[in-house]
Amino acid sequence: MKPKVIDILQGLNRVAPFDLAEEWDNVGLLIGDADRETHSLFLGLDPTLSLLEEAVGCGADTLITHHPCIFHPLSIVNLATPTGAFLEKALAHKINVIACHTNFDSAAEGVSDALAALLQLEELSPLHPAESSTDGREGLGRIGRYSSPMPFASFMQIVFSALKSTTVQVAGTQPEQVQTVALCGGSGSDFAKDAFTSGADVYLSSEIKHSTARWAEDAGFCIIDGTHFATEYPAVALLADKLKSHAGEAGWDVQVLQSKLEKPAFAFIYKDNIL
Repeated sequence: MKPKVIDILQGLNRVAPFDLAEEWDNVGLLIGDADRETHSLFLGLDPTLSLLEEAVGCGADTLITHHPCIFHPLSIVNLATPTGAFLEKALAHKINVIACHTNFDSAAEGVSDALAALLQLEELSPLHPAESSTDGREGLGRIGRYSSPMPFASFMQIVFSALKSTTVQVAGTQPEQVQTVALCGGSGSDFAKDAFTSGADVYLSSEIKHSTARWAEDAGFCIIDGTHFATEYPAVALLADKLKSHAGEAGWDVQVLQSKLEKPAFAFIYKDNIL
C-alpha cells in the first residue's frame, strides 16, 4: 500500500519517539500535508538547498533530515535568504519535510549508537540518560568498552576510519591505553565532564568549546573533536535502514533513498596548497 505522511511520522515515532526531543527543538512534519500519500523518502543530515535539489532530482516527495529546516520561529519568509529559498522550493515541488533531530539523538539505537558501532564499542549505555527512559537505553551520548585495552594510536586509527577523516582536534592528555570510550554524535561539549566522571579514557564529540578544551588540559583528560558532520552522518544510514525495515513490516510501497552527494560544510585548506 502507499503510505501517507502520517504513516511515516508514526513509523519514525516508533524508531525515535518524538517526545524524546529536547524542549527547545523543532521536530516532526515542518512542511507538508500529513494526509498526503508518499512514494519516495529521501534522507540527509542537513536541510540545505543542495540536498533538496538532489531529492527533487530523484523524484522524492518527502525529505527527512536530522537537523530541522525551521529552527527558530519565523516572523517573515524572505525568499532572498537561504531559509526562504528552501521553503519556496519545497513548497513549489510539494515536498514534505520532516525533522528527526534530538529525538533521534536520544533514541535507543540512535545517533550516538551509529557512531559507537563504527568504533566497535560494546556494553553501551547512555552518557546522559533521558529522564523519561523506562529501560535505561534512551539518552544523549553513549559510553562503551573494548574487551581489552589498546594503544592510543590504534584507537585513533579506528576513529579516523569511523569518521572517514584524516584529521581531528585533540585536547588534554592523550592516554597510553584506551578501553572505555565516551562519545556524543554532534555538539557535545557540555557532556565532557560527564564523560570524565564516568571513567572514560577518552571522549569523542564535536564543537568542543575553548573553555572545555582548557578544562581537559587541567583535568588530564583527553577530548577528541571529530566535527559535527562526521560524528552524526553515520546516523543517516542507520535511520534509512530502520525505515526500510519498518516499511517492509508494514507492507508500504515506498522507496527509501539516502543522499549520495551530501558532504561536510567545512573543507581543510593547507598553507602549502595556496602559496
